[in-house]
Amino acid sequence: MNPVSIRGGCKSSEPLMVGNISHHSIELIWGSGEKHRSGPTESWTRFAVEEMDPKTHTYGTIYVGYSTHHTVEGLEPSTLYKFRLRTTGPNGDCCLSPAVSISTSREPLNGKHLHQAVNRNDEEELNRVLQSGTVNVNVCDKMGLTPLMVAAQKGFGRLVHKLVEHGADIHIKNGTGKDCLMLACFAGHLDIVKYLRKSGATWQSQDKGGCTPLHWAADGGHLPVIAYMIQDGCELDVRDSVSHWTPLMRVSALSGNAAVASHLIRAGTDVNVRDKDGKTPLMLAVLNNHEELVELLLDSGADHHVKNEFGSGAAEMAKAFGRQNIISLLEGRKIL
Repeated sequence: MNPVSIRGGCKSSEPLMVGNISHHSIELIWGSGEKHRSGPTESWTRFAVEEMDPKTHTYGTIYVGYSTHHTVEGLEPSTLYKFRLRTTGPNGDCCLSPAVSISTSREPLNGKHLHQAVNRNDEEELNRVLQSGTVNVNVCDKMGLTPLMVAAQKGFGRLVHKLVEHGADIHIKNGTGKDCLMLACFAGHLDIVKYLRKSGATWQSQDKGGCTPLHWAADGGHLPVIAYMIQDGCELDVRDSVSHWTPLMRVSALSGNAAVASHLIRAGTDVNVRDKDGKTPLMLAVLNNHEELVELLLDSGADHHVKNEFGSGAAEMAKAFGRQNIISLLEGRKIL
C-alpha cells in the first residue's frame, strides 16, 4: 500500500483494518495509500500501533513510523489481541482510532503435536493429528526418535498399532542405529515385540555397534521377551561388530544376570565362544566379578582351560584382579 501524505495536522483518526492472520502473526493496515508523500519528513503524518496488555489493560507502543501497515509477529496461537492506532499530524495533534480485537488462528498440526500425543499416551489426540493428513508420521523429535520408537519404548501398545496402521516405518533407526524393535526388546514390552515382528520387524537388524534385538533384550533382562525370541528362531550366537560379543558375552560382561544366561544356555548358545581378544563368557564373568554366573557357566560346560590371546585363563584373571570370592569358588572346584 502506498504511503499517505497528510498535511495540516491530524484531521481524523485512521481506522485500523486487519490483513493476513496466522497462528503467530496479525497484519494491521491503515490509511488510504492513494497519495505519495513528498517534502521533508517533518510534514508527514506519523503512526504508532499500540497493543493492550490484558493484565493491566494499558496500552504499549509496538510500532512507530510512517508506513501504512505493520505485521505483529511472535504471537500465541488461538489468542485474542487488542490494538489501536495513534495518528500524529505534522503540528503534533494526535488522534486515536477505536480499538480492534483480533484473534490469531489455531496453530497448524505438526510433528510437535504428534509427539506430544504419543508422550501423553493420548489416543484421541493421536487420532486427530493422524487424520489431519498434514503431519509426517515418521517425524523425529530432538532425540532422533520417531513417534513409533517412543510408543514402543514406553509400552503404549494401542498407539503402536495406530501408528503402524497409518504408515509408520518400523525399520527407521535413531542416531545410534536402534529401531523400534530393539527399544521394545530392551524395555521388555512383549506384546509390542510380537506385534512388530508380525508387522515385518527383523531379528537381524543391527545398531551402529552391531548389536541386535537379542543383545538389547539380554541387556534389559526381560525373560518373557527372551523366551519368545528364542521360540521365534532368533539367532543365539550373533556377534556385535565392536568386541564380537554374543548376547551371552554381554550378560557376562555387563549385568551378570544368571537367569538370562540360563535361558540362553538352555536354548543352545555356545558357552565357549571367544571374542576378538580371545576371551570367553567365563573369563568375562570372572573379570566382572559375577560369581553366580561363573558357577552357572562352569556347570554348563564352560572350559576353564581356555586361554586368551595373551595366555591368560579364567583362573589367572581371578588372581590378577583379586577376585577373592571367585578364587574361593575355583579352589572349591579344584580348578586352582
